Amino acid sequence: MAPTLILSSPFARALETAQIAAEVAGYTGNIVRTEALEPNASPHLVWQEIRIRPNESQILLAGHEPLLSQLMAYLLKCSTLHVDMRKATLVRIDIDRFAGKPCGLLRWVLPPDLRAG
Repeated sequence: MAPTLILSSPFARALETAQIAAEVAGYTGNIVRTEALEPNASPHLVWQEIRIRPNESQILLAGHEPLLSQLMAYLLKCSTLHVDMRKATLVRIDIDRFAGKPCGLLRWVLPPDLRAG
């Protein structure tokens, strides 16, 4: 199933990743660039970007480290979580409410070496 929205850092590498993901997933909408996904942004800013779009059922994010691993910990309400978020790692976190702080459910993590070959 294609994402209903793709949010990306405005940096070239993230935009390239977002464009590849859009093509593979059959996404035909616009890729929305946001400073909230720049490497040194805060997970709270990303959460605000997500929260203003409660009608989007599947949002794909393309960003950078260290933000993405910090965002994972934030969305899962696990501040001590440390994640080795290598380039091209895919993560699915389900969130069922948009009010207040997030409370996500980790569905899967797919590192790039499991997809190759």
